[in-house]
Amino acid sequence: MRLLILLNAAGGSAGDDTLPDRIASAFAEAGVEARVLTPPGEELAEAAQTPGYDGVVACGGDGTINAVANALVGGDVPLGVLPLGTLNHFARDLGLPVAWEEAVGVIAAGQTRRIDVGEVNGRIFVNNSSVGLYAEMVTERDRQRRRRGWRKGPAMLLAGWRTLRRFTRRRLVIRAEGARAVLRSPLVFIGNNLYETSLPNPGTRHALDKGELCLAVTRHQSRWGLLRSGLRAMMGQLREDRDFTLTRVSAVDIDSPLPMLRVSYDGEVRSMAPPLRYRTRPGALLVFAPPADSVGGP
Repeated sequence: MRLLILLNAAGGSAGDDTLPDRIASAFAEAGVEARVLTPPGEELAEAAQTPGYDGVVACGGDGTINAVANALVGGDVPLGVLPLGTLNHFARDLGLPVAWEEAVGVIAAGQTRRIDVGEVNGRIFVNNSSVGLYAEMVTERDRQRRRRGWRKGPAMLLAGWRTLRRFTRRRLVIRAEGARAVLRSPLVFIGNNLYETSLPNPGTRHALDKGELCLAVTRHQSRWGLLRSGLRAMMGQLREDRDFTLTRVSAVDIDSPLPMLRVSYDGEVRSMAPPLRYRTRPGALLVFAPPADSVGGP
């Protein structure tokens, strides 16, 4: 097996000059020929399309994985993941080990399976997308990182405070499964398959291959109500009857009188013209991962 390894040059882990050689050595010890490249983030997708490899491995967090997945979706070249990000949501939901050295072994074993992706206006996401408050927070976070040179964590705390002070509810028209709703909400969340909202595993997915999106709309109409809901989310105490509405759908359209909406997907943000057309693409992405029934997860 011959693999192309892509390590985001702009990512936090890339600051370790020894990491490319250590990754190549780990794969060599597992009997795999690996070529390690460190392109900047904006060149990851193009690099992932380099021909002649049996798989492409994204090394980094969910933004890096998203860029590589967008290049591979719909094809037969599998995506591998070395979890080198902060939270590694996608890697965990795949059932991968949290240590990248152990994830090398999973990839070297060559076991693959197909999973779903979500798509919004031609852009795919492997985790989730949202409209409203979170997209504004990520935009403000990135602004603070550029301005102050901060890491993501402190920048996100400041961004959350500033965004909450500017609390706004957007008027949205949501169409899904033959129904239409006009509402005002500070946050609409669309997940690639169903997310758990309560203990013991809030924020995780038990399956990545059910061919569905989960559409969640926050109920709270004030900044303090939303703040309380956010605290409950961190403690795994969200309740659908109190905090949000949740619907499983295969597609959903979100329209707005605004000419552009900020949309987050896998931690990145892009301005898109409504309507936002979300759909699921069942089995569109081939990945290196343990068999679903062997990890007790997806």
